[in-house]
Amino acid sequence: MLKTSDLKMKEVVNILDGKRLGGITDIEIDVETGRLTAIVVPGSSKFLGLFGRSEDIVISWDKINKIGFDVILVEVPGMAELKGRE
Repeated sequence: MLKTSDLKMKEVVNILDGKRLGGITDIEIDVETGRLTAIVVPGSSKFLGLFGRSEDIVISWDKINKIGFDVILVEVPGMAELKGRE
C-alpha cells in the first residue's frame, strides 16, 4: 500500500526527455471509486522565480509509467513547452 505522503516525497521525471518535473504538490481522486486519477506538479517559474509560476501541470494516471522507491516516471509529450526550455 502507498500513502499519499509517500507519493509527495518522490521526484517526477518525464521519460520522454529526461527532465525533472518536480515533486507532487497535489493529487486528484475520483470520490465515487476512491481511485487516484491524476497527480499535480508545479508549473515552471517565471524569470528567476521573481514573478510567480505558471499554472500547475496535471498528469493523468494513465501517463504514469512506474512508481519507484524515490522517483515517479511519467510519459508526457510536450512537457518542454510547459516547463520552459531548460
